[in-house]
Amino acid sequence: MNAPEKLSIPSLKERVSAEEWQARVDLAACYRLVADFGWSDLVFTHITARVPGVDNQFLINPYGMMFDEITASSLVKIDLHGNKIEESPFPVNPAGFTIHSAIHAARHDAQCVLHAHSINGVAVSAQKEGVLPISQQSIFVLSSLAYHDYEGVALNADEKPRLVADLGDKSYLMLRNHGLLTLGKTVADAFLNMYIFESACMIQIRAQSGGGELVRIPEPIIRGAQQQAKSVTKSQGGMLAWPGLLRRLDRIDPSYRT
Repeated sequence: MNAPEKLSIPSLKERVSAEEWQARVDLAACYRLVADFGWSDLVFTHITARVPGVDNQFLINPYGMMFDEITASSLVKIDLHGNKIEESPFPVNPAGFTIHSAIHAARHDAQCVLHAHSINGVAVSAQKEGVLPISQQSIFVLSSLAYHDYEGVALNADEKPRLVADLGDKSYLMLRNHGLLTLGKTVADAFLNMYIFESACMIQIRAQSGGGELVRIPEPIIRGAQQQAKSVTKSQGGMLAWPGLLRRLDRIDPSYRT
């Protein structure tokens, strides 16, 4: 048996701006964290981030690379149509950018869009009532949650206006029978939102498996969740936890920074 081929990825650190390099490091870290937390679906989902300081340029994963292999230099720069802007030895999947391109075009406040096919998320997305108000995690999701009905594998550009209309100004989107999606003003915010979203789904599936009657949280508490979230994170959002998450990654494998 031949030894596995080791990926050789030349560094782009000296070829891009300091702002773009930081965005690359953060996005690569996000991919590694998604893999570490068990939310990846081999190579079949995407996380995208805007390139700072320019219009309609985005960073996306090289198609076919596992999430725990991604580095800052391997991320591919694309335009709003999923076409490569700069030469890269790595392929991209324009069809995989369908959902992300629609959201980035409509939501300029979203610096990062994170889409996952997590097992618990897909399970809850198949339930008619969707996310139930049964946990502390769920109230943060429900305070900014939208739903989009399944229309098949997201390859059809005609779906984009309906997707955008369903999302509106929300930060959490449940794609029915498909998975979860979060938006963030930073990569850290998008990751924290997904952590909370997936946690709410996991708790729901486990609570339902017990077979007992579930206690629902009253609507007034849900309406105040956004203000409570600011208090919990000291108005720092995902950045409160992000440095610790990066330290966690650095202990496991710091190569995402290369």
